[in-house]
Amino acid sequence: MEGKAVVITGASAGVGAAAARRLAGLGADVVVVGRSPEKTAAVAREIGCPGLVADFARLDDVRRLAGEILERCPRIDVLANNAGGIFPDRVTTEDGHELTFQVNHLATFLLTALLRERLEATPGARVVTTSSVGNNGGRVKLDDLDWTSRRYSGLRVYMTSKLLNVLFTAELARRAPALTAVCFHPGNIASDFARDSPLFGIPYRTPLKRVFLIPPEAGGEALVHLATRDDLAPLDGGYFDRFSDNGRTSRQAKDAELARGLWERSAEMAGVPA
Repeated sequence: MEGKAVVITGASAGVGAAAARRLAGLGADVVVVGRSPEKTAAVAREIGCPGLVADFARLDDVRRLAGEILERCPRIDVLANNAGGIFPDRVTTEDGHELTFQVNHLATFLLTALLRERLEATPGARVVTTSSVGNNGGRVKLDDLDWTSRRYSGLRVYMTSKLLNVLFTAELARRAPALTAVCFHPGNIASDFARDSPLFGIPYRTPLKRVFLIPPEAGGEALVHLATRDDLAPLDGGYFDRFSDNGRTSRQAKDAELARGLWERSAEMAGVPA
């Protein structure tokens, strides 16, 4: 990875931080992006790389972040869209969107759109998005992406956002043949991402996580694998279950018209050209 530029969101802890350390060790010029100024600075300082702060609950933060990345990076070889979370209660962002949908999908869509020209100008560039096996429990309704007319369930909304990641990846691969786009399930990680979820977060808050969950470093290796693998182009648009390229996805994930519709609706919401 010598001389290659890698941008990793959600890199102040967990899978993102583990991948940042590993890729920096392989010689990459890593840009660490996180929500917490203190945690982001600590990881950036540890590996000797830039640290940028953005809260994906604010789309203006994403726009500012994109500008800072473009100013710092004359090339982008890998964009790792790793930021995300699960939230137990319905929260509406200042942009008017349901929080999980915005943080896990819309902000990622916007950042990728704003960096797309730089990515496409970098030979061999790739976009790697962290999804989840939970995509199989999601259900996408293009006329209700913000969950205003359906019964709200934090877990169901999260799983749907992970299905959106899969659909986004497939459509990005179709629209941007100059780069390679893939997404993946990192495994069930012993991190803090689900700590606020009353039920789903139980294994993350208790000693159970030592039994049922894998360490962030193991999830980070799955991201590093996709950032460094030589023969990734033939798998463009694919979903990986850790290192396997035949991960199981929801039936909706195979709906090309749904992916196209999601892209157009997301562009409208984010205020960027489709």
